[in-house]
Amino acid sequence: MSDTLRPTDSQSPQPGQPLLARIKRRSFFMYAGATAGVTALALAGCSKDETTPDTAATSAVSFGTGDASLLNYAYALEQLEAAFYAKVVALTTSPLLPAEIPYFAKVAIHEAIHRDFLRTAINRDFSGTLIPDLTPKFDSIDFTKRVKATTDTKLGILDAAKAFEDLGVAAYNGAAKLFKSAVYLGIAGQIVSVEARHAAYVRDLITPGSFATNEGTDVLGFDRQLAPTAVLAIAQTFVEQTLNGSTIGQ
Repeated sequence: MSDTLRPTDSQSPQPGQPLLARIKRRSFFMYAGATAGVTALALAGCSKDETTPDTAATSAVSFGTGDASLLNYAYALEQLEAAFYAKVVALTTSPLLPAEIPYFAKVAIHEAIHRDFLRTAINRDFSGTLIPDLTPKFDSIDFTKRVKATTDTKLGILDAAKAFEDLGVAAYNGAAKLFKSAVYLGIAGQIVSVEARHAAYVRDLITPGSFATNEGTDVLGFDRQLAPTAVLAIAQTFVEQTLNGSTIGQ
């Protein structure tokens, strides 16, 4: 398979540019155009948190081992982000400022492409290991608020976006050392750099000029990193299923 991302027996995989190109082409036709893109994302990301969870929605999700588990881990996080942004851009009445709405539509496309790319890569390179679709649980987010007030118990849209992006950056940073394949590590690096730009911009929307603050970094200026178990403990708040990441990277 000349265009696969699958590692060779020597664990020295070749760059999977044809797969990347195919995802980009498919994603372009699926999401391009303001009306078509937002509609597609809204349909793809309709949250099941507004329905009564079924047995499948509340079952446990295990991520497997090795690089497959790391890709599934990333896929889980991208599922959540894509569902969140799809819900935001599908709002009939949005609390976001008019200039912010196009930005969120673009980010929604980014996250949907990340999700779809990871799903395709897992199905191609680790057939039979893909985790099921997650059922988002966004009841801790108030989609009628841009940012939460001091007395609010729920996150506003920008608060939630910041939380998701910061968590994603910390997750990719913490998982990087666990990859066995340089190809997958490279892809993770390409995704986390985009997530970091999202995080900086959203932070600046909340507090202008705060994009370069030390929040989220250590004293040396490095982004924080979190182990998969720590990340999933936070992500669990937003998922109906039980997430079991005890074997990720093993």
